[in-house]
Amino acid sequence: MKDYQRNFLKLALDSGAFKLGTFTLKSGRQSPYFFNASALIEHGSLDKLAGILVDKIEDSGLSFDMIFGPAYKGIFLGSILATKMSKEMNVPVCFNRKEVKDHGEGGSLIGAVPKGRVLIVDDVISSGLAIRESLSFLEPFDIELAGALVTLDRQEIGQNTDLMASAELEKDGLNIFSVISLDDLLDASELIDSASLEAIKNYRNSYQGKNV
Repeated sequence: MKDYQRNFLKLALDSGAFKLGTFTLKSGRQSPYFFNASALIEHGSLDKLAGILVDKIEDSGLSFDMIFGPAYKGIFLGSILATKMSKEMNVPVCFNRKEVKDHGEGGSLIGAVPKGRVLIVDDVISSGLAIRESLSFLEPFDIELAGALVTLDRQEIGQNTDLMASAELEKDGLNIFSVISLDDLLDASELIDSASLEAIKNYRNSYQGKNV
């Protein structure tokens, strides 16, 4: 595990964004862990989080012209990343509304018009549905996709195959960059107790998708 990955997991645990226990997911699955990126806002950890995202970008050699942060978690994640990077370069950012606005500026787009190489920034990949919704939103624009940056890849089965969601997306041509993954959690024995690690391992064995 790299330093920025360890720093992210420690930050997520300290802030309560990453919790261990038993949690019912939207899918109905019983998960031994839960990640809520919004807790990082309450903890006042946004600058640290933005620095970790920049570290991941630099480590991955990512190149892009602007950021798209899908509603809702992607809005603040995209904003703090653009703000952090603005010290070195101008990075336009845009978001989508869940509902189309029929007054004022109207529409479902907030911020800069997508153009050039666009990086999607979001919190978690589970089934991959949220990222695919972002792809559909961006499809009408004349852009090139630089990839999707997420804080956590749960490495779970995707939408259409027995592949993990991130592998499905990469097979379809979208590069996925995650700060940490489910496999990384299992290497964090200095931060996660042995009983929780065993529960996470059992969960992975039940629900982890295959890689390409």
